[in-house]
Amino acid sequence: MAPKVLVSDKLSETAVQIFRDRGIDVDFMPELGKDKEKLAEVIGKYDGLAIRSATKVTPSLLEHATNLKVVGRAGIGTDNVDKEAASKAGVIVMNTPFGNMITTAEHAIAMMFAVARQIPEASASTHAGKWEKSKFMGVELTGKTLGVIGAGNIGGIVCDRARGLKMKVVAFDPFLSEEKAEKMQVEKVELDELLARADFITLHVPLTDGTRNILSRENLEKTKRGVRIINCARGGLVDEEALADLLKSGHVAGAAFDVFAQEPATENPLFNLPNVVCTPHLGASTTEAQENVALQVAEQMSNYLLTGAVENALNMPSVTAEEAKVMGPWIDLSGHLGNFAGQMSKDEPIKAINILYDGEAATMNLEALNCALIAGIMKQANPDVNMVSAPMIAKERGIKISTTNQAQSGAFEGYVKVTVVTEERERSVAGTVFSDGKPRFIQIKGINIDAEVGQHMVYTTNEDVPGIIGTLGTTLGNNGVNIANFTLGRAAAKGEAIALLYIDDALPQKAIDDLKATGLFRQVKPLSFDVN
Repeated sequence: MAPKVLVSDKLSETAVQIFRDRGIDVDFMPELGKDKEKLAEVIGKYDGLAIRSATKVTPSLLEHATNLKVVGRAGIGTDNVDKEAASKAGVIVMNTPFGNMITTAEHAIAMMFAVARQIPEASASTHAGKWEKSKFMGVELTGKTLGVIGAGNIGGIVCDRARGLKMKVVAFDPFLSEEKAEKMQVEKVELDELLARADFITLHVPLTDGTRNILSRENLEKTKRGVRIINCARGGLVDEEALADLLKSGHVAGAAFDVFAQEPATENPLFNLPNVVCTPHLGASTTEAQENVALQVAEQMSNYLLTGAVENALNMPSVTAEEAKVMGPWIDLSGHLGNFAGQMSKDEPIKAINILYDGEAATMNLEALNCALIAGIMKQANPDVNMVSAPMIAKERGIKISTTNQAQSGAFEGYVKVTVVTEERERSVAGTVFSDGKPRFIQIKGINIDAEVGQHMVYTTNEDVPGIIGTLGTTLGNNGVNIANFTLGRAAAKGEAIALLYIDDALPQKAIDDLKATGLFRQVKPLSFDVN
């Protein structure tokens, strides 16, 4: 059955057609996002939800979204999506951070020009039949210092455009390396230095607990007298009351804001102040940008629903379409290893999960492999867990996750090993992917084996004594159990030994009882794996 997607906000027809062309069953209902009750009634039918800003993805909506796998936001901001609730529900949240980068950066530059030359006020005055040439004295941008807070995708474009305007650019960004700053031809500084030096300050960071009110009253008072401040990023980054006071006092010469702490903004401390330019969140409002983000979200959602590729996800590691092709068997293997370890530790609280990636496996997208492995483990306690929700659930339970990667160290080109630590013991299992793309178990409890993964399996432990193979075969045969694959391993002669059998059907309880009754087996554990 084809995946089913709901478009609940206004998206271009071209984007909707992309879903159809890719074989997605799509319902285009652009006004539905405004009707919370109606949306909740129908959302359970859909695998994907494509939105802009009108649709609110809340915990209550997600409770009705029983089949939902992905939410795609056509644009950067996802303030209208409860990402924590989505993660717990196992729903991927994607945005489109690149489709409107240029548009938003250009708007910031335009706003900088507008406030530097008081263009909106001069335009309104001239339209009113006045000729107040001397009233609107402006300043040049050439030679001025621009302070950029956040030098990522959009901020980086602003830096480039500002250098083209012959401005000196200083940037504050904890994630900006000295090497990258040098390549961008900007000077990396701390925030206090930026505040003291900048003639213009522009913000290009997301709204987080760390960036909220980054231009607080205290920081605004540290700025150079006569500074002009531009915010085309997110409302809430600037203390608007404090800025209004400093504008009135003359310490701040002007401000240009496209975003506000409360939106829609029908009133604001900055409104109607002289030399304050305000626009209604127009950063991404160009024909090109709206089309770009719509097309991008349609492609991303289609890729995920059809191939498993994860692009621009905010609550899960991204996996490109190319990676998905190569990593698919390794993701399956990771899930099987986690599933094995989880089934063996089902009734014991897990304290830690230690994961080792060797050789070829160590070169892959380890975050994605981690998610698959942790999901396999956590499914034993909660069958609804998936790659999105598993890491969060593990964190909530206080499980410590550690990852190690190393160069090829053995006969296999690469392998994955997981060790689960509980109060009682440690259990380890390792696996690899053969050239045919099939995952194999290659080690359990440090004992080497070579076992194909099957839907129904049996794991036994015993002392290495004669007769084990015959007893296993005879007992299972007497219970109508057909063995598809049989693997043995031992730590040393007459030491601990294990067997892993791939069988055609689920192991009946009587077979388990009969094996235990022989007195030869310390443990008899039926296992099941999703090998579809």
